[in-house]
Amino acid sequence: MTKDLVVNLTVGASRDVAGPFAISLAEAFGAHVAAVAYSYEPVIPPTIMGGVPTAFVEQQREENDKAANDAVARFEEAAKRTGVSFETRILTASVAGASDMFGAIARRFDLAVIAQAEPEKVQPEELIVEGALFGSGRPVVVVPYIQKAPLKLDRVMVCWDASRNAARAVADAMPFLHKARAVDIVMVASERPKSDEIAGATIGQHLARHGLQVDVKRIVATETDVASTILSHAADSAADFIVMGGYGHSRLREFIWGGATRGILGAMTVPVLMSH
Repeated sequence: MTKDLVVNLTVGASRDVAGPFAISLAEAFGAHVAAVAYSYEPVIPPTIMGGVPTAFVEQQREENDKAANDAVARFEEAAKRTGVSFETRILTASVAGASDMFGAIARRFDLAVIAQAEPEKVQPEELIVEGALFGSGRPVVVVPYIQKAPLKLDRVMVCWDASRNAARAVADAMPFLHKARAVDIVMVASERPKSDEIAGATIGQHLARHGLQVDVKRIVATETDVASTILSHAADSAADFIVMGGYGHSRLREFIWGGATRGILGAMTVPVLMSH
């Protein structure tokens, strides 16, 4: 059951996608939602330490406090309109510290909701997603920065590679799968199968025993990478929610070599539930 959510509000932006989406989740599941906004500590380049006027530091701190308060005010206004149970907190942390802090906070909730970091922009959301995935032991729902619609579960796409993380994601996503109108189990392979056997049939049988009707599909990634293949299939099948394991390797290894998780986080077009 999903009854207790935490959302990281985007601060310093004119529009936040994570807050409204978390509210729609709370409505769908009859859940409580806790919203966290960070007032980030002033960032002072090490090359000018000692040379920054105190007034400049205080001004930056005041601006960050205002951004956090504005984010909370927007969230509270939206939550009150819907009537969901909610609470809000403003915390102070460095950008790096916020990631670890949010991961620790998320351990006490059923899942965390975080906005996708906008491509080509330096934003704390990417670090916070990783902090929640690696530090919370809970699933994370990442919301595309272009998201406008509330939660929709007409077709849920489950990415299955028989890994531990994929198994964890399927288990964590059960409340979503039971609300979905259609569930596709999708496997990505580098070549076409040599027999008629579908490797994901057993996970399909497992979900069937939970009362779910699923379609098992095998798609081939030939000229594109796994992430692009997944997102292309999601668009072609009109999937509106994706479930997948997050980070099959360490953060450092995927940062250096790339990987499906980083590819999805960089180009996602629908909300994604990730588990590690």
